[in-house]
Amino acid sequence: MSEHLHQAALFSWADAAGIPELRMLFAVPNGGWRGPHPATARRLKDEGVRPGVPDIYLDVPRGEWHGLRIELKIKGGRLSPAQVKWLEKYSEYGYRAVCCYGWEQAKDEIRSYLRIGEDIG
Repeated sequence: MSEHLHQAALFSWADAAGIPELRMLFAVPNGGWRGPHPATARRLKDEGVRPGVPDIYLDVPRGEWHGLRIELKIKGGRLSPAQVKWLEKYSEYGYRAVCCYGWEQAKDEIRSYLRIGEDIG
């Protein structure tokens, strides 16, 4: 299963879960193929696209955290040095910032972060 399918499965779960906070869950389309034209990549860079930015954001504070950042990988996937730096910086600035391997681990991380029991969502 590709990262795309894992992320789609996560958002399908979130949309169906009925958890109000999940209305604040969104993805940043920062990675992936940008087409055959270098101008596309240049334009996106000019617009503020940054390498290594995490995939998934949940801007709902909980406890000591300002929000949650998730970099989603498939099993065997590796973080790039830029991704490691972004996660470290978010942690320094008061965000829970993690790498999850697969949509189910990401779902569990979100549930734990929101302090939601297994009987809900």
